[in-house]
Amino acid sequence: MLKRALLTGVPVVRSLAAPLSTSTTIAQQQQQTGGEKAKKPTIWKIDEKKREKLASFGRYAAECLPKFVQQAQFAAGDELELLIHPDGVIPVLSFLRGNHSAQFTNLTFITCVDVPTRKNRFELIYAFYSVRFNARVRVRTYTDEVAPIESAYSVFTGADWFEREIYDMYGVWFNNHPDLRRLLTDYGFEGHPFRKDFPLTGYNEVRYDPELRRVVYEPTELAQEFRRFDLETPWESFPSFRNASITSGYEVIDLKQQEAEKKQ
Repeated sequence: MLKRALLTGVPVVRSLAAPLSTSTTIAQQQQQTGGEKAKKPTIWKIDEKKREKLASFGRYAAECLPKFVQQAQFAAGDELELLIHPDGVIPVLSFLRGNHSAQFTNLTFITCVDVPTRKNRFELIYAFYSVRFNARVRVRTYTDEVAPIESAYSVFTGADWFEREIYDMYGVWFNNHPDLRRLLTDYGFEGHPFRKDFPLTGYNEVRYDPELRRVVYEPTELAQEFRRFDLETPWESFPSFRNASITSGYEVIDLKQQEAEKKQ
C-alpha cells in the first residue's frame, strides 16, 4: 500500500487512534459504576394491579355462569383458578375461549390428580393462556371411577392426546372423544398406572418366549419377597405440615363483593 501511494503521489495518513471496542471490561464497568453493587436475591413479586384484574374476572365469570362456577380462588398468590361442576366443562371452556373479556385461546395442558380419600377421587385441571391479555387461568373439576366427563375436543382440538393420556393413566372416561384409546401403555395392559391403588409391580409381566417366538403376557411373579425398609418419611421431617389442610395454600375470592359494590 505504501509503494502504491508513492507511485501515485498520494500521502499516507496513519490513524493514531486506538481501535474501537464494542465491549468494556469488568474493571472498567466497576470504575464507571463506582464499584460492584451488592447482589439481591431474586424474589417473585406479585403484581397487585394484575391480581385485582384477575379477581374481577373471576367474579365476572362466576356472575356469567352461576350454574357451573362454584368457587374462584388464588393459588400461590396470583394464579387464578375456577372450580366448576363437572357438567359445566363445555360451557365454561366455551366462555373462556369466546368471551371478549377472556380470549383464553391457548390450551396449555390438561392433567389429573388422584386423591382416593375423596368421594370424587379424580380432579381434572385445565390450564389456559390468553395471548391478548397475557393472563393465565386454571379450571378444576372432579369425577369418580364411573361418572364420565365431557370431552373438551369440541372446543379445543388440542385436548385430544391430553385426554387420551388421562384415560390411559387414570381411567377417566371422556364422552364424545373422537379416538379415546390408550396412549402410553400397551393394548393388553390391565389397570391404570397413576392411580394410587395401582400396585408397583403391576398385574402382568412381559417376556419373550423363544419357543413361541413372540412376546407373551403372564401374571406377575416375584423372584424374591419384598424387603421392607423403614425409612423416615417427609411427614416426619416436616412435622409442622403434617396436619395442614390441602386447601391451606389457596385464597378464596369473595364473589359477593362485586354485588355489594354495585348496591353502594
